[in-house]
Amino acid sequence: METASIIYNGELRTTATHVRSGTEINTDAPVDNNGKGERFSPTDLVATALGSCMLTIMGIKARDKGWNIDGTKVSVEKIMGTEPRRITGVNIVFDFPAGHGLEDKDRKILENAAYTCPVAESVHPDIKQNVTFNW
Repeated sequence: METASIIYNGELRTTATHVRSGTEINTDAPVDNNGKGERFSPTDLVATALGSCMLTIMGIKARDKGWNIDGTKVSVEKIMGTEPRRITGVNIVFDFPAGHGLEDKDRKILENAAYTCPVAESVHPDIKQNVTFNW
């Protein structure tokens, strides 16, 4: 089944529709690539997908173990290279809320879950994934 349908709206903007839910994401080319930078760029979405996937897989593991990581925040910074223009790195910082009560061994389980999420396993190995966990 089709995952998404994408329409080019002109002026370097697209609308992607998630077929199953009808949810839409609008994209815009970044300022440094002739766009207005008023929405996520496609490369922003790749970097954001990595952070979101890591947190989702950690959430699954936490739920299975009966741990609560609700309120965890993730900061994502995409690093672009030139020649060719591509993502060369993604900095991801996890900030866990105080009082989570997780021991070191529990934290390691969650960290491993993050590193093995499907997006982390899918991006090219040349893209450096710099991850910080602030417990």
